[in-house]
Amino acid sequence: MLIVLTGIDGSGKTTAARALVDSARAEGRSALLLSNHAARRRMSVLSERFGWQLPPRIADFIETGVRLFNVLVNHARAQRFDGLVVMDRHLHCQLALRQANGLQRGRLIPRLLEKLPTPDLHVHFDVDPRLAHQRVTARGTDKESLAHLEAFREAYRSLPEYENFVEVDADGEPGEVLAQLNRVISVASEEAAFPRL
Repeated sequence: MLIVLTGIDGSGKTTAARALVDSARAEGRSALLLSNHAARRRMSVLSERFGWQLPPRIADFIETGVRLFNVLVNHARAQRFDGLVVMDRHLHCQLALRQANGLQRGRLIPRLLEKLPTPDLHVHFDVDPRLAHQRVTARGTDKESLAHLEAFREAYRSLPEYENFVEVDADGEPGEVLAQLNRVISVASEEAAFPRL
């Protein structure tokens, strides 16, 4: 089973992805966690340290290249793995980032999304941007403005692909969010086993 998790920074998707894989392994099931990051955190730290900001198009060029590489490599790994595969982030993240930054959607990523295997379940972690901002600030490993997180959230919601995402309320504590995620997976598994006629 291939599950993709998306959401703005501070939504808790990485924490939930790790917990989901750890719990599956604890139950004796095969599970694999794959991260489709785009080096945004590293770039934000460097920008803060040296006091410069990359122009949006240049930042997108770097992020897209890194994310595309990770997605393609991780899909190849997922195809060879027999068990639960959880992908933390995907190409939809880059599409939402582009929109949040006022950039065009482009053609390459949408075409790749059509060609790549469709996840069995795409879960989007929806969170109040103010809470997400508090979480990002508290972890202290990167910097995100509240305005950017608000724009990022709206950009996700405006994606044409969003209607196929299953939304999870990510405002709660990690345990509560994981419980929601497990319920969503259980429902998806039952529907896959017994499809509606």
